[in-house]
Amino acid sequence: MVEKILMNREEAATTSIAESATDSKHDFVTKLRQPSLLPRLLEYIKWQRALRRAIALGETPEEAPEGLSPISLNLDPTTACGYDCTHCIDLPILNAKIKFDHEKLLSSLGNLIERGLRSVILIGGGEPTLYPKFKELVYFLKERGVQVAVVSNGSGNEDILDCARYFSKGDWVRLSLDSGTNDTFIAMHRPKKKNISLEGICAWVPLIRKANPALPVAFSYIVTWEGAQENGQKIISNIDEIVLATKLARNYGFSYIALKAFLTRHQNGAEVMDTKMIEDFDLTVKRIQDAIDEAKTYETEDFKVVTSTNLGGLEAGNWKDLMDQPKTCHKQWLQQVLSPWGVYNCPAHRAVPKAKIGGKDAYAEASEIETTKKSVVAILSRFNAHKECANTACPYNAMNWWIEKAINGELDPADMEALVEHGDYYF
Repeated sequence: MVEKILMNREEAATTSIAESATDSKHDFVTKLRQPSLLPRLLEYIKWQRALRRAIALGETPEEAPEGLSPISLNLDPTTACGYDCTHCIDLPILNAKIKFDHEKLLSSLGNLIERGLRSVILIGGGEPTLYPKFKELVYFLKERGVQVAVVSNGSGNEDILDCARYFSKGDWVRLSLDSGTNDTFIAMHRPKKKNISLEGICAWVPLIRKANPALPVAFSYIVTWEGAQENGQKIISNIDEIVLATKLARNYGFSYIALKAFLTRHQNGAEVMDTKMIEDFDLTVKRIQDAIDEAKTYETEDFKVVTSTNLGGLEAGNWKDLMDQPKTCHKQWLQQVLSPWGVYNCPAHRAVPKAKIGGKDAYAEASEIETTKKSVVAILSRFNAHKECANTACPYNAMNWWIEKAINGELDPADMEALVEHGDYYF
């Protein structure tokens, strides 16, 4: 079975690590137009048209399609975390006593895979490597051909190393480090174990890359600024360490550094980029732009500097466009969050009651999946993204509007034809 999991290793190794990790990362429309996914998209569009027509005429809507099941999943295996990060948006829900029943979790994943689940990002709500059966979870998914990514704080790199040989084409690991010096790292992340350090975490990367040269490993960097606050406390600004972090990442053999904007929890529960928090807005944005420009001078063929959708919007000055959402968030049918708190419609609404689709075992029993599908149908109608996400610089904004236009017949038929298959199923 190990040979089956490793069969894509040679193929993956022929592609530039940095290119495969960053190319079209947030171009979700192109991903949906892959031949392997397009039929499910077209089925959804056809159903949405029929649903809206039925509602307008006061008729009984058509049954939701079988394809109304996530293609991609954010899986929080645990709420446990060994850090106390000042900038953590999920701090209030960490280290809760609720847990998954492991067998039910595997049953949930198995049922979702049967219905077309193609990728899983092990993330948090918690530090995924602290899940007691983390390695078994990775193996279970890879054995079934699912793409797997891991977002970790770096404290469990030994477990990631142990799993490295199971990862194949399309998989990736991202370490959330957010600093260029150890002093800033400790001040921002406040690890409970005293032997954890920034360079100590980075030192694992060459070992992971040696164990599997085809596995991209990214240095994740949330850009924070003066005036930022979360959990009732001021956040340390790290703009001046962007370049230091870039050089550190390159020197330790990371595939790329991913720069993202600081998000805070809005009063309505959503994760938002609150530009009102940014002191001396124009000067701060200029400092960020200059730092990113300098960071890009350290790019090589195998190391890249990548910016997130919201940070790119901040740089370009068009972040407000990303906050104009259609009423229906179409992402809810193709990507969801599964956590010990339950199933939710978006990572930006993790553990927010109004965004809940079902309980943590909603997909565990075949008999319950029909009920869960009805919950997805319901949230597509009741969750008004134009209102609930009005302050969110959403990375799915362009995709949601593209699907909305497709449903309304506003696209040229050629714009809905299949594109080249490139094997990226992360949403």
